[in-house]
Amino acid sequence: MPNIVAVLKAEICRLAKKEAKTATAQLKRASVQHRNDIAKLRKTIGQQAKTIAHLQRHAQAGQPQPPAEEAPLGGARFSARSVKAQRKRLGLSAEKYAKLVGVSALTIYSWESGKTKPRKAQLAALVAVRGIGRREAARRLEGAAAEKGRKQK
Repeated sequence: MPNIVAVLKAEICRLAKKEAKTATAQLKRASVQHRNDIAKLRKTIGQQAKTIAHLQRHAQAGQPQPPAEEAPLGGARFSARSVKAQRKRLGLSAEKYAKLVGVSALTIYSWESGKTKPRKAQLAALVAVRGIGRREAARRLEGAAAEKGRKQK
């Protein structure tokens, strides 16, 4: 008889483990989902904390706060390397590129070296120049020189 008791006990343990495993599988999946949700919420809270700190700095400095909905120039970003690469691609000196953009040559040098960044209007001019080729750049420069000559007369 002791054999039957041991076999019965082993079978009951096996079935109990199997039932416990199926019952906890759902809990494990739910736990993983909750951890993912918590991570997303923490990330959102961190981003909101940065935004709040930024807005508080602007409020303390007395500067007007930029509108939150406004995206600068459709997401255009400034990069010193891109300005230099664009100028080289067009085959222009810094002085001619500056005339094309509507700023001084010193400003172009400052942008390329990363010492300064363009304002919104200047960034808009840079974005407008990004899509043109050498011929178009030469044509615009000639047009600007002809207009300057007419103003001097």
